[in-house]
Amino acid sequence: MARAFAEIAFTEAVRAEQTRQGSAASYARFLEPAAEGGDSLTAREADFIAARDGFFQATVSETGWPYVQFRGGPAGFLKVLDEKTVAYADFRGNRQYLSVGNLKGDDRVSLILVDYPNRRRLKVWGHARIVERADDPALVDSLHDAAYRAKPERAVVITLAAFDWNCPQHIPQRFTLEELEPVLAPLKEELRRLEAENAALRAGTGAVAETAG
Repeated sequence: MARAFAEIAFTEAVRAEQTRQGSAASYARFLEPAAEGGDSLTAREADFIAARDGFFQATVSETGWPYVQFRGGPAGFLKVLDEKTVAYADFRGNRQYLSVGNLKGDDRVSLILVDYPNRRRLKVWGHARIVERADDPALVDSLHDAAYRAKPERAVVITLAAFDWNCPQHIPQRFTLEELEPVLAPLKEELRRLEAENAALRAGTGAVAETAG
């Protein structure tokens, strides 16, 4: 845990609850002047982000209601532009524009990226800037994988404020079909071999029975 995260997350109300619950002392050191970091992405975060095919994104409306949305795409569609910036192409969806509208009123955004097989979780806070395709088509195109059949309407560019790696406790292990393929491939091959072997045995048995008859 780093200071950048603690300064955002540990509000007065949170600190009061930590005090009431007896955990304030263990977290106080992250708010001390000597504590630092958590506001610049390293190779570890960049590699983790590049491997993800989705994340949860939270925004807040002008009425104060939070809105959490799952954003999905090809692995690596959330791109690290530099140690302070991540961005993604925003594809056309149901055209409600809840996240876009929220971000134009309040640019604060929070992301949670999860690696379910390895039970790892990265939380990101930042300030988002909406860039419409008409205003910067080159930027939008640079964030879009041409092999992915979806129409990007804009770019969402996020300036990092803080990040934090969460503990693996209670993260369930889940696997996509692509992640399971290395395990399933030899099983599928063995199944094909056994099916061929059974078919040959059945054919041989039939030939013997016909000859005997």
